[in-house]
Amino acid sequence: MTVEHPERLLAKSRQPGKDEITLRRHLFETEQAALQVFTLGGRWGRNWCRFFKLATRDEQEQFLLHLRLAALLHDIGKANEDFYAAVTRPGFFQQTLRHEHLSALLLHLPEVRSWLKQNTGLDLEVITGAVLSHHIKASEAEWCQPKAKTRLRLFYSHPEVDAVLDRIKEVAQLPDTMRLRADVWANTVPWSGAWEDGRRSARRFIRELRRDDRRLSLLMAVKAGLIVADAVASGLVREGHDIDGWIKERVHSLPVTADGVTAGILDPKARQLSKGQPFDWHEFQKRAVTLGPRALLLAACGAGKTVAAWKWAAAQAAEREIGKVIFLYPTRGTATEGFRDYVGFAPEDEAGLLHGTARYELDAIAENPTEATRGKNYETEDRLFALGFWSKRYFSATVDQFLGFMEHSYTGLCLLPVLADSALIIDEVHSFDRHMFDNLICFLKTFDVPVLCMTATLPPSRRDELTDAGLRVYPTAAERGELAGLEDKENHPRYKLETTGDENSALRIAADEYKNGRRVLWVVNTVSRCQRIARRLERRCSIKPLVYHSRFRLRDRKDRHVETVAAFKQTTDARIAITTQVCEMSLDLDADVLITEYAPVSSLVQRFGRANRHLIRGMDFRARLVVYRPENDLPYARKELDAAEAFLKKLGAGDISQRLMSELLEEYALSERVADGTARLLEGGYYATPGTFRDVDEFTRPCVLNGEKDLAEVKACLDTHKPYDAFVINVPEKFSRAVEERPAWLPKYLGVASERFYDPHYGFMTEQEEAD
Repeated sequence: MTVEHPERLLAKSRQPGKDEITLRRHLFETEQAALQVFTLGGRWGRNWCRFFKLATRDEQEQFLLHLRLAALLHDIGKANEDFYAAVTRPGFFQQTLRHEHLSALLLHLPEVRSWLKQNTGLDLEVITGAVLSHHIKASEAEWCQPKAKTRLRLFYSHPEVDAVLDRIKEVAQLPDTMRLRADVWANTVPWSGAWEDGRRSARRFIRELRRDDRRLSLLMAVKAGLIVADAVASGLVREGHDIDGWIKERVHSLPVTADGVTAGILDPKARQLSKGQPFDWHEFQKRAVTLGPRALLLAACGAGKTVAAWKWAAAQAAEREIGKVIFLYPTRGTATEGFRDYVGFAPEDEAGLLHGTARYELDAIAENPTEATRGKNYETEDRLFALGFWSKRYFSATVDQFLGFMEHSYTGLCLLPVLADSALIIDEVHSFDRHMFDNLICFLKTFDVPVLCMTATLPPSRRDELTDAGLRVYPTAAERGELAGLEDKENHPRYKLETTGDENSALRIAADEYKNGRRVLWVVNTVSRCQRIARRLERRCSIKPLVYHSRFRLRDRKDRHVETVAAFKQTTDARIAITTQVCEMSLDLDADVLITEYAPVSSLVQRFGRANRHLIRGMDFRARLVVYRPENDLPYARKELDAAEAFLKKLGAGDISQRLMSELLEEYALSERVADGTARLLEGGYYATPGTFRDVDEFTRPCVLNGEKDLAEVKACLDTHKPYDAFVINVPEKFSRAVEERPAWLPKYLGVASERFYDPHYGFMTEQEEAD
């Protein structure tokens, strides 16, 4: 029976004033994009293969062949009546089967497998896995499970499909021609048999991959490569770009050089620091060029690790052909600071800030520029999403943006060619939650890219995992003996420690020190206590402190961040700030007095590093460290705070240096379980479902406040396609349901919270806190 079919099959919805994108055209353009981005004669293709440890020429050619075939097959399932209706009839959205599920199912029809197996070098499971998972919406339970009808008309006998099959024959060098005559899908023979064969093959494939690292590498390279090629073909055509010209300009650009890193980042930073005086980098920073492609930099707060990291990146650019330097941070705030302080020095078309609220932060930077960013415009091709960053050379980003590919993040996968073409620096690795650290260890063991991890403090168990993953520790004990400047900094007495009874006695100390003209930083473990202490200081002591934590609207949090940093840069006036753990990471705070609740040992060392950081009070000054046990242990475990108590007792009441704290950290930090070396990307086989890179906070939700002004401004941003991040706030889940009427135009992921619990100075407060 001949099935009537449209004259032209469409791969995309019709757009007014634009050419139709036929299925044949899209599949051919995806193959073209794959071939041009990953050509083995280009730097990106070579670095991609090196990244996935495809070392031999045969393995590299096998990768490119499989990628091209997956590109030609990935959307062939769109040749069906439901998909055609979806792209030609406004309002039609219920499709019986996902098109990529049909594409993969086709590869398990006996006649198709027999045809492809004429090339004995093809790994059909690799091709099928890439095709099935290219939209990251494939699990065993979902594959080809109908959502509407039980029969679906197919257009596989269409001339466009015939043309694609002929191209596959040419690329795979197959002797025979293939023509498909299956006109209807139903859960009957031959489709039911193909589905059963596919499920059996998928289970067997996963078992085989656990014993075959080379085959796993090929699968991951082809899976990720197909997502990239599809994004290029779809995005560039949608925006009217010429694929060939765009790729030549952005992919096949000149490599980064050591001189480029020096002139673009390090020299202007040196001029900023020198203030016109003779200047030279510390020996500790200079020696970073000798570390090789994998290193773990451990040095005290304020030692100059960031400059050392850029020195290392310059050395990597001298030793291998790379096109990018990527600096990753654990939070959006620290990534923005890294951009302001370093990446922003680069030419505007080469510098990229990449995290969830980067557009908003860049607008704020333009309004209040630093020496590095003044007069620059860092716009990207927004409508190309992640591809718009391909032309950048220097990045400051959150770790999720680039390493999220381990959990099938679409953005991370689209940025993966950039990562493979880079020297990578990962800061504050001590702060990674357990899931983040597991993914980091798996990344280091699985992929080949130059990596420098760094932090001031690291529990021995984590250091051992990183060294087991191939990182060289710098500086070693022997190297420290040769680095007089670093030794002097780390051994110099900076602190005096004392224990006080509770929050009440700490409150008196804070008020007294503030009235004596000191800069006081008080760190607590929960937002609620942060807010409570701040209100108590205001009510009882007539002191209105700075308040800084995670539960602000972004526009207010930015202001609180700027105020807090500024408060501890000056030395003439008394200041007091009450903060949560947000102060621990990469913030250049320099307090005279540091008050803190007990916390895990590594967190305490980080907090102490925010006091007497730059020795600006002179070599004889000792910062006052005041510690007390909080009223309850949460969010930490009792054993963590017990270990902290033992650590603090061992520090004692005498002079304390950063070196002493580091040495005692080795003794008192608790051991953790060892990472199991797995991640969703490695375990997927045929399938791919997105996960989260971090441990998920199931108790908070992003919201907007229900005040008329906030809602009106968010609506205006949505209507004009501008970022609305300034108005988003994470609140406890139960408060995200405080308002029953939710505007229909609000994005689904956003809740609505009552503005009566919000104060721009204190943040979002619960009813109990408000009533206190």
